[in-house]
Amino acid sequence: MAQIRYLVKDVDAAAAFYEQCLGFRLVQKFGPAMAILEQGDLRLWIAGPLSSAGKALPSGEQPASGGWTRFVLSVHDLDGQVSKLKEKGVRFRSDIISGPGGRQILCEDPSGNPIELFEAAQ
Repeated sequence: MAQIRYLVKDVDAAAAFYEQCLGFRLVQKFGPAMAILEQGDLRLWIAGPLSSAGKALPSGEQPASGGWTRFVLSVHDLDGQVSKLKEKGVRFRSDIISGPGGRQILCEDPSGNPIELFEAAQ
């Protein structure tokens, strides 16, 4: 099982987003500091500012959410998924992009972390 950790600004808001918008299942919650969610073979750890992952590094650098590194969720109906997410107010970084392997789009969780939705070419 793949495990990914995302830093988030608000664990409750992020957990609700992943459950309600992307179909993840909440496995465990550690108060406002961290939660673990699952979808298929992916386990997502969301860590808030109160978690050990959110603490400042010895250099003084503060871990933050966002960036471009992302995980990919395969979907069968990209257009339908995008419509549903737009109805829920989910923010997208672009329109759908087509390439030789299929079509993709980047949406964001409430903390600005990107999630790629990908539909393979037929």
